[in-house]
Amino acid sequence: MTWRVKSLRQLAGVFILAGSLLPSLGAQGRETDTGDNWTQVVRASPYWVSQGVYSNILTIRGWVLRESGYCAETDRHILFDMRGQFLAWISDGDSREDTQALLNRTRQRLHADGRVDTWLPGKAGQTGYPFALACDQPHVNLPEAVARYLGTLPADRLWGAWDDLSFASSEQPGSLHQALLYVHQTRQDQGRLALPQALPRYLAGQLLIESGGRVRAHSGANARGILQLSPSALADCRIKPRNYWHRLAQIDCALRLMHQNARNLRPAFEARFGHLPANKQQRLFTLLLVQAYHGGAGRVEALLADDELARPASYFARHHERFTAGDIAFGMVFHNLGRDRLGLASLYYVADVQLATEALCRSPRLNTTEFCAWN
Repeated sequence: MTWRVKSLRQLAGVFILAGSLLPSLGAQGRETDTGDNWTQVVRASPYWVSQGVYSNILTIRGWVLRESGYCAETDRHILFDMRGQFLAWISDGDSREDTQALLNRTRQRLHADGRVDTWLPGKAGQTGYPFALACDQPHVNLPEAVARYLGTLPADRLWGAWDDLSFASSEQPGSLHQALLYVHQTRQDQGRLALPQALPRYLAGQLLIESGGRVRAHSGANARGILQLSPSALADCRIKPRNYWHRLAQIDCALRLMHQNARNLRPAFEARFGHLPANKQQRLFTLLLVQAYHGGAGRVEALLADDELARPASYFARHHERFTAGDIAFGMVFHNLGRDRLGLASLYYVADVQLATEALCRSPRLNTTEFCAWN
C-alpha cells in the first residue's frame, strides 16, 4: 500500500463524490432551506436511528483504511444509509459523470427494492442519498504508521529537549510512543493536565491519522508536524518557527490544546451528560475531545448547549441506555449535518482515530500494556 495521507481536517470535501457536504448557509451558520436536498433526509430521521451508527461507520471506514472488504478494489464507491449501514457497492465509471450516473441508478434501485425510504440524486455541488463513499481517497497506511510510532526502525526514534522536558539520548533514543507517555506523565505530575484517562491512547491514534508519524508532514493548509498543528495553534503554544517540527513540542502543544478544550467543554458536558455512568461519561467525553481537535471546541460546545444544535444531545441524554457512547457522539453530529459547517468528514475523522487506536492496541508491543487497558 502506498503512502497517501494528508491531514483529514484538510480533506473535508473529498469523501463524497457528489460534491460539497454543506448546503448554503445563512449569516448565523444555520442552513438555508434549499428545497428537496439531502439535509431534509437528515432532518426527517428520528434520533433512534443512531443506534449502532458508531459500529457501522467504523466498519465502512475500516474498509477504506485497510483497503479491504468492499474496498479491496479501490476503483469503487460504497453506498450506505443514515445509520451507516452498508447497502451496495459499484465499480467506478470511466469519468466522474459516469460514476455519478451509476450511483444515482443504484440509489433509485435501492429505493425501488425497499432498502431505503427515499432517494435523492447526487450531482456536482449536491450530495445524494443514500450516501456514497469513495474507496479511492487519501488515507494513512496504518501498518507503516504503527511501525513508525513504535520506533521499529532506528530512523524513527528520537531524543532531545523542549522547554523543561528532556527525553532519551543520542545513545539511547526512544520511540514516539515513549515520548508521548513521557510528556503526558510529566505534565500530569506538574498538575498541568486534567484529561480523561484514555486520552493519551486517542492522541496516539490522532498522531497516526494526522501524519502517519512523519516528522515533516505538511498539509496544503499549512498544518505541520506529527500532529498537524496550525500556525495559530503553534503560536498559542509559544513555539517559534524553528521548532515547528519538534516532536516533543508538537506533543506538548497538542496536550495543552486538549486540556484547554476539556476545560472549556466540561461545564456544558456535565450539565448535559453528568448523570451518565462514570465509564460511559469518560468514553463520550474523550470522543468529543477528539471531535473538538478536528472541528473546534466551540462547535462541540454548541452541540451540547445551543438551543437548536443541542436537541439531539438532549434526546440522547434522556435515553442514553439505548445508545453506546460512540452512538451518542456520532448522533450529535449526524442529526446536525449541514449546520454549523458540520459534514460527514466530522464523523469519518473520529472513526479513523478509533480505528488507529485499535490498530495500535493490536500490536504485540502494546496489547497487554496499561496503555491499552482502559475502555
